[in-house]
Amino acid sequence: MVINKLKQQFSSKFARNIGWLGIAELVTRVFRLGTTVTLARLFSPHDYGLVAIIYTVQGFAEVFTMKAGIGAKIIQADERELESICQTAYWLNWLLCISLFVIQCIIAYPIALFYKESELTLLVCALGLMYLMFPVFMVQSALIDRENRLKIKALCTSTQAVVNNIAIICLALLGFGVWAIVWGMVLSTPVWIIITNLNHPWRPSKAFTLKRWRDITKFGSSMLGIELLDKIRLNLDYLIVGRFLSVEALGIYFFAFSAGLGISQNVIRAIISALFPYLCEVGDDMKLLKKRYLSSLKTMTIIIVPLVLLQSSLAPLYVPIVFGSKWSSAVPILVIICLSAIPLAFASATYQLLNAIGKIKLTLQWNIIYTLVFALALLVSVRWGVLWVAITVLFCQGLTLIFSFWVLKNLALPNQGMNR
Repeated sequence: MVINKLKQQFSSKFARNIGWLGIAELVTRVFRLGTTVTLARLFSPHDYGLVAIIYTVQGFAEVFTMKAGIGAKIIQADERELESICQTAYWLNWLLCISLFVIQCIIAYPIALFYKESELTLLVCALGLMYLMFPVFMVQSALIDRENRLKIKALCTSTQAVVNNIAIICLALLGFGVWAIVWGMVLSTPVWIIITNLNHPWRPSKAFTLKRWRDITKFGSSMLGIELLDKIRLNLDYLIVGRFLSVEALGIYFFAFSAGLGISQNVIRAIISALFPYLCEVGDDMKLLKKRYLSSLKTMTIIIVPLVLLQSSLAPLYVPIVFGSKWSSAVPILVIICLSAIPLAFASATYQLLNAIGKIKLTLQWNIIYTLVFALALLVSVRWGVLWVAITVLFCQGLTLIFSFWVLKNLALPNQGMNR
């Protein structure tokens, strides 16, 4: 009976897409583990602190490409208006990405001043080169997602991971230091251009057009707000620890995140990437939407919860052996951060559900409230050190479950609550 239920649970298109993306994330994690081990042996906590700042800048900047918002609009668009939206999205992508590159170069020096690390100026400028490659593949990538051909997306993710991590390891061993991270990210981005263009026939017209740009930006602006708040929450602890404690403390904290939450985050990312197109596919059929969503939650629970509990329980054993004894002090932080992956997964699924049924403003409103609470809690807890920052992150992530339960309760009443 149990075996048959599990077979049924993992036989849906959603589960198959998770399978492809899960394999990609597994490949990513294997190679990233090699990178993490290498950097843990070569880098000091100070170097890790600089790496955390680089990833934070990259995370914020990528939000402003409106990659998620424009892509989601393409996935959700009616077939009759799809071509028009794709052509406009292509040119919007160029305008946004070029602007972003220029702005990032301008703010590179103020970022370096904020952290009192002069080396960051050139690092942040060089990092911006990757955004100039995004417009060449972003529309094709969204169309592949729309068609639920996530096998292609999995291929892009895994191939980029291989190229990125091999480049980082080689450059780090050659003595490039923190520059290895930046060049690894820049040199691996063309992987997406090659694979997506080979696997989708769509091409932009030669004529510049911004037809229906209001439809795209109206949808994308709400997604931008949600994505920006999400990035603020994901990186706010880095900003606060790096500014109010030290870059070295940030390095220890970031190591705990990358070595601990990394595996779970990759799996969550795979599930969430598959969830949005899977829900959008049923359109306005609320009964089928609810069925798919609940089934997806069960699949996610079966995968995420055991993985997180296993990893957090084994952390005291594998961290000193794999990464070296100098990182033993990060183990308690790592365990706490691991556990925060469970509520993070359910919150992410809730946001995808609301976006799929057009309740983007509700997602945005909740994220504004939650981000303010999260920021205040971090500012209070940072005075007691990085361990209390990690505890605060876990507690605040737990609060998101209240919102998830509220959404689920209202979804059970399709003619009431959210749909009034």
